[in-house]
Amino acid sequence: MVEPFSTAQPQAALNMNKDQEEVIKAAIAQTMRELTAPKKPLQGSRVWKDPEGYQYLAVWQNAALLRVLIRKFTLNLTLNHPFEKRLKAQLDDAARSQKRNIEEGWKRPTTSEYLNFLGFAQGSLEEVKGDVRDAKTDGFLRVKEGSCLKDLGIDLTIYKGAAKGMAKGEPTDPGHPYYQPLSTLNPKTLTYEMFMELINKTDYLLRSLVQSLEKKLREDQKGYKIEQERIKEKFK
Repeated sequence: MVEPFSTAQPQAALNMNKDQEEVIKAAIAQTMRELTAPKKPLQGSRVWKDPEGYQYLAVWQNAALLRVLIRKFTLNLTLNHPFEKRLKAQLDDAARSQKRNIEEGWKRPTTSEYLNFLGFAQGSLEEVKGDVRDAKTDGFLRVKEGSCLKDLGIDLTIYKGAAKGMAKGEPTDPGHPYYQPLSTLNPKTLTYEMFMELINKTDYLLRSLVQSLEKKLREDQKGYKIEQERIKEKFK
């Protein structure tokens, strides 16, 4: 017996074809949005021409100077007491760390990573500060009220930057403004006040750099969101 002709199956097939067309259109639109989407600001957002450009930074200059002065101080410790040995090791490591983290952060590809390493540098700097206080309290570091780094011939206000003639590189390098006073420095002339002057100014510069980078990060993210909305409107 022959079944009567039905329009149900052709209609179902037609509906299926329409559904498939909608799926294909949506997929094409999604692909176009992905292809034209702005690059996320956190991916490769940092650009530097000089791989050692951090050496121009005032904060790095201060960090490098602090490491040298801490080293000169710890080499002068007698190490007759177990505490002196621990103090020497901790101070040397922390002073090195606060400098190295600035360097490593500079070479990181994203602003957020750079900020993370500056945070590590701030932590290490605070450790140096605490150990310097302990060294003073325990009588290993002398106190001289009113003393400052200028007494050693070290001026923290020297120009630092990429312009010709401005300080760059290690403070112990010949030609650096700090080279001569450091080369003739007597470690016994170092005081608690000198260290605190340098630590506090370095901390200020670190906090200022962090605030500047956080502002840049917010602006990048805001720009990225605006661009995303523009593209969404375009493909509506």
